[in-house]
This record gives sequence, structure tokens and C-alpha cells, in this order.
Amino acid sequence: MSQPTSIGILGGGESGIGAALLAMHMGIPCFLSEGKTLGEAHRAELESAGIPFEEGRHDLERLLTCEVIIKSPGIPSTTPIMAALLAQGKEIWSDIEWFYRCKPAQAKVAAITGSNGKTTTTAWLGHIMEQSGANVRVGGNIGVGAGRLLLGPAADIYVLEVSSYQLEFCPSFRPHVAVLTNITPDHLDRYGNLENYAEAKFQITAHQGPEDAFLYYAEDPVTLERLERVQAKRYPIYTTEPRKKPQVGAFPEAKHYTIIPHPEEAMTIEELALQGKHNSYNALAAGLSARLLQVRSEMVRESLAHFEGLEHRMESVGHVHGIHFINDSKATNVNSTYYALESMKTPVVWILGGVDKGNDYSELYSLVDKKVKAVIALGADVAKIRAAFGDRVEIYEEVSSMDAAVRSSYLHATKGETVLLSPCCASFDLFQNYQDRGQQFKAAVRKL
Repeated sequence: MSQPTSIGILGGGESGIGAALLAMHMGIPCFLSEGKTLGEAHRAELESAGIPFEEGRHDLERLLTCEVIIKSPGIPSTTPIMAALLAQGKEIWSDIEWFYRCKPAQAKVAAITGSNGKTTTTAWLGHIMEQSGANVRVGGNIGVGAGRLLLGPAADIYVLEVSSYQLEFCPSFRPHVAVLTNITPDHLDRYGNLENYAEAKFQITAHQGPEDAFLYYAEDPVTLERLERVQAKRYPIYTTEPRKKPQVGAFPEAKHYTIIPHPEEAMTIEELALQGKHNSYNALAAGLSARLLQVRSEMVRESLAHFEGLEHRMESVGHVHGIHFINDSKATNVNSTYYALESMKTPVVWILGGVDKGNDYSELYSLVDKKVKAVIALGADVAKIRAAFGDRVEIYEEVSSMDAAVRSSYLHATKGETVLLSPCCASFDLFQNYQDRGQQFKAAVRKL
């Protein structure tokens, strides 16, 4: 695959910096343009590498001199600079596409996307591969930007979390194993409707062929509607026992789980490290992917039974005077929060709020009626949350800081109850990102 003679990079976050460093690594001149202010660490990296950059503006004329533009995922196509580049017919790639064009030819790629569970599934698959002794690197939308993964020694397998934003502008990206966890309403502020969002997610399999694998949630109607277009071999995953046992895939069966990578080969798993219906899917998707990547059954079974959960995803922060505090800051949409509330066994004081992405809170009403005694709305704009839950719970309160949210929740909860941070929204009103939000929650709990 031929490489461009020059590259312009739009956006100076982790994906953009990784893409720029990869361009330098490949010996291709590049220029990075950040419309806002670069972080200090990222600016220092660019200066150290001798990469020309600008911040606080976009120099359209200079970007147009570049053969290809690599767009950071957070920049919508509707922004003025993107509209101008597209109007000029400029070729635009995502950072995932750029990674794919530079990876070692024989290296395999496993890519995971979906509205929920993609981070846990990615980390779990990476854990299995590492435990098996495979030469693997893990990154993408989780931790290390895709471009950085190629700066060190080559790996045999790359495990990537990819967002819908990263799947835009991917004209050739073709993972050997693609996992689509599910599709539920999310990012509707960017996509406008569920149809456009689903189309973006399905780009993960757009270039796959019959020798590739596509793993999907067999109980997700939005996914099932689009299955006919998939050219890869399809592997259904169930979280409830199917009426008819599939020839390949993964599913619960009686008191165990069954994984079938090939019709003649099945393995069983008695116990999963993380509990809950959604984590069953994550485990089965990771385990089936690992088997398709030639990891031995014994290693898959051992790794699925011993895996620690991720920070900010249903993370137990601890107990204070008998009140359990749980950090689920990564829950940035209704479906993620639904899973969190569904798993609660005690009365809940629920902290939520942030930047609404087109949420339909009515999907949570039945769970809130059954499980939530108090709602603490956190953020600059909580009018929609107030309208949805203000009259549905015994206690409703609005606060403007995490410290205030934690103090208030502590006062409203009693021994044996749970304080759950599951924001249901993006974090960018009061926090840098969901990690910052989760860290502030944990710090506030420690102060009690």
C-alpha cells in the first residue's frame, strides 16, 4: 500500500499526536493543526520530535498543501475546517486507517466497537493474549493512541478499541477479527439519528472478507437488521440461552458457557470473573476472539475466570459507614447506566449529569422507580434530568461540583445502601474527561 508524500494532522489530542509521531517514524513530513490549545505534554512531544504545528487556529492553505489529512475523531465533518477540506476534495483518513496502512503486513488486528462494553472487551482480550504469551499491543480508543503502537518493536497482534468517530474515513481498514458489542442510541448530537450512528458502527466490517470474523450480539435488533451486508464469517454471541444451539459463536448453556470457534470444536467455561449480563457478553466476546486468534482453550478459560475490572467501570471505591460507593464514570449513555442500575441489589443514591448526547431517559424509568431513592443531578445544564426524574424519586437535588455531589449523596444514603456515580452523559462540562470525573469522585469519597 503506497504511502502519502506529506500528511496534515487535524487535532492535537492523543490520536493526533500518535499519528504525527508515526508519520515522523515513517519518514513522512507532517504538520499538525490544533484549533484550541495543546496540552503541555503533547506540545513538548511535538517540539522534541521536530514536528511543525500550530494551535489556536487552522491554516487552511497550509493544510491543503498536504497530500492526505488525518482527522482526529473528536472533530465532526460539519466543522468549518472539515467542510473546507472536503469541498477541496482533500483525501481524509482517520487515525485508525493511518495505523492500518502502516502496520506490519503479517500482523493481525482485532478491533472492538459498540455503544457499551468495548473498553472492557478490549482490555479483557488484551489480558488473555498477554497471559498466553502472544506478542500483542493494545490501544486505540483505550489508553495508547493507535499511531504510538507502531513506534516500538513490531507485534504479531494488535487489539484496538475503536469508536464510531474513528471508523469514519476508513477506506481500507480491515480487522481480522471485528467485534460489535451492541448498538443503542448514543452520540445522537453528532449523528442526528440512530440510523447514521449504526452506519458508522458497521464500518468496522465494511472491508472484511469471508476469511475474517465478525462477532456480534445476537440479541441486538439494530445489529440484526444489518447482518446481511456482512461478508465476514459471522459469530453470534448470546447472553440468554438460545432456543437453537448455533454451529459457531458463544452462549450460556445450562449452568455453563459454551464457546465454539469452529463447528467441530467447542469449549465450556464454568465461571466468569465479572458478573452481570453485560459482562457475560464482554467475556464471551473476548474469549471467542482469543480462540479465533489461536489461544489455547485452557488459557482462555483461566483468563476469563481471573480478570480484574477496569477503573471507572462499576469500580468499587469502598464503604463509608456501611454505604457502598461505586464509580461508573465511564457510563456516558443511557444503555451503560441501564446495566449499572439493573445490577444494583440495594437502594441507590444515583449521581448523574454532564453533557447530554441526545438521551432518552424514559428507558430508565422502570429501574429508577424500583431501585433509586435519590437523584443527585450534577452539571451546568440539568433541566432535562430535572424534567425526567424530579418527580419520580423521593429526593431530588442539583449540585455544581463533585465534592458537593458526594457530600449530598452521603447524607441521603444510609447503611446498607449504595451511592452510584453513573453519569449517563459526557463529561466535558465540569471535567476534562470521564477519567478525571471518576478520579474526582474517588477523591471526594476519600474525604468523607
